Amino acid sequence: MDSFSKVLAIVKEYCSSHPMVSSIGFNKWINILEPIKLENGTAYLYTESEFSRNTTYDAYGDVLEEAFKEVLGFNVKVEILVKPQAGQREKTNTASVSAEDRLSAIGEGKKELTFENFIKGKSNELAYAFCTAVAKVDDEGSKDVFNPLFIYGNSGLGKTHLLKAIEHRVRTTRPDFNIIYITGERFTNEYIRAVTEKDTVAFHDKFRQADYLLVDDIQFIAGKDSTQEEFFHTFNELYNRNKQIVLTSDIPPSKIAKLEERLQSRFVTGMQVDIQSPDFETRLAILARKAEELNFTLPDDVMRHIAEKIKTNIRQLEGAVKKMKALTVYTSERPSIAMAQKIVKEIQIDLKPEGVTVDKIISDIAVAFGVTPEDIRSKNRSAPISLARKVAIYVFREVKGMTYLEIGNELSRDHSTMTTSYKDVVTMMKKQPDLKNTINDIVKNLKRD
Repeated sequence: MDSFSKVLAIVKEYCSSHPMVSSIGFNKWINILEPIKLENGTAYLYTESEFSRNTTYDAYGDVLEEAFKEVLGFNVKVEILVKPQAGQREKTNTASVSAEDRLSAIGEGKKELTFENFIKGKSNELAYAFCTAVAKVDDEGSKDVFNPLFIYGNSGLGKTHLLKAIEHRVRTTRPDFNIIYITGERFTNEYIRAVTEKDTVAFHDKFRQADYLLVDDIQFIAGKDSTQEEFFHTFNELYNRNKQIVLTSDIPPSKIAKLEERLQSRFVTGMQVDIQSPDFETRLAILARKAEELNFTLPDDVMRHIAEKIKTNIRQLEGAVKKMKALTVYTSERPSIAMAQKIVKEIQIDLKPEGVTVDKIISDIAVAFGVTPEDIRSKNRSAPISLARKVAIYVFREVKGMTYLEIGNELSRDHSTMTTSYKDVVTMMKKQPDLKNTINDIVKNLKRD
């Protein structure tokens, strides 16, 4: 596999977890893209038809360019071409690609997420212990049970890694077990499809016959009445048969907005455990492990600088190492503090203060726009309040790095509308200098506090 293919594979992985990309959209429009070349800051990709090309541009053009910048560390323009029929050739396919030859081995193959390659520290050792316990099955099939096990914590702290590690361990020790790993979004989509196709019996059989049901981001089912009803019965069936259930969420069950009370009560009957942000030593260990996986030598002072600045998200720590390698390969420069500073600034983790609360952000925005905090959290759609609410969504992302799902839960709104509000503010700031200045002042004041 050539180097640009590896870059595209990492880009696709980034897109697959992007809040603006559904699993259906990813499979239908993004995953089908094929690499051509990277040349002069432009990524050339193939798709299968003119319709597919136009749809991908319209729906995911910005996401693709964001993903390439995240992976490579510099702006990349995306050009999507229709793949020629047999006997035809695109001119771009025969051009020399000098930049591509310099981008060798930036990404690694997708590694299995196991307990052995999970970096333990004070922030996650309890969650690790509980997960290894539920993954331990004796010869008779019984196990140390914390059922259900509910793991919560901010995005990027290793919840998915632990779920996949449970899956890997049990598959290794008990290949006869039926283990299902699924996200809350995919569970919802599969249920909707089953209802639409009048095939709910097969859906019931699939999930209610599991020995282990591992559900990532269970908060996604909140507010979806029929999906919650289905999951309630699935949960009861498995629980009553002593089958292991492990769930993850960004927040504890009691704080998931629009989650039915009967589900909340069941989620807390077993064991709840949170994962905190990693301490400095754990962050260093994560950086060292990622550099080793990439066969990349990262000087100690550079690792220390990254570990000091990126404090709250393991994915961003790993992303910083990937971007460091991409940049060193592309520019032929040696990794340095200056390069690390540039990458960290782009990630903007050092500009996201941990001490700024959601209430503080809402309060400052309310004062700036002449409304009340209650107005921002309300359903009122009047123009001034709607604008203040959209600005709050923008600031939540820029200052606290909150996911759209977290913002939606905080404001008791569907997370899908959060992406539109964020983009609306970005567009308005380009056209309205006074609004841009006001928002920038709010952000600066929050970061200064």
